Amino acid sequence: MHNHKINWKNAILAGVIGTFVFDLVGFLFTGQWWDIPTLLGAKTGLGLAYGVIGHFSNGILLAILYAGIAPSLWGPAWARTLLFVTAETVALVWLFMFPLLGAGIAGTKMGEMVPFISLLRHIAYGVPLYLLIHKYNAKNIV
Repeated sequence: MHNHKINWKNAILAGVIGTFVFDLVGFLFTGQWWDIPTLLGAKTGLGLAYGVIGHFSNGILLAILYAGIAPSLWGPAWARTLLFVTAETVALVWLFMFPLLGAGIAGTKMGEMVPFISLLRHIAYGVPLYLLIHKYNAKNIV
C-alpha cells in the first residue's frame, strides 16, 4: 500500500492561485472583478469581505481535497485534474450552487453561456492545481 501525504503548502498555494486565476478568467468573460464574492456577500447579507473570504476558503478547501484524492483518481495527472474540476463543477456548481441561488440547473437562467463559462473558469482553476500538486514540490517553488 502506498502512503500518500498531502503537501499542505502546495495545496493551499494552489487553492489561492487557482481561485485568483478563476477570477481572472471570469473578469475576461464578464468584465466584472470578484463577481462570485460579490454574489456570495449579497446573498448572505454579510458583504463583500465575507464573500472574498468564503470564495478563497472554498478554493483552498477544494485544492486540499484534490491533493488528498488525486492519487486515487484514474489516468495521468492532467486527466485527474480535469476529471476533478469537471466533476466538481457539475456536482457542486451546476446541480447545487446555481439552483440554490435561483439560477437554475447549470446557471441557464442567467444565460446560455453560463455553463460553458463556469466550466472554463474551473478548468483554469485546475491549472495551478496540476502544476503545484503534480509538477512541483515545495522546495522548488518557494
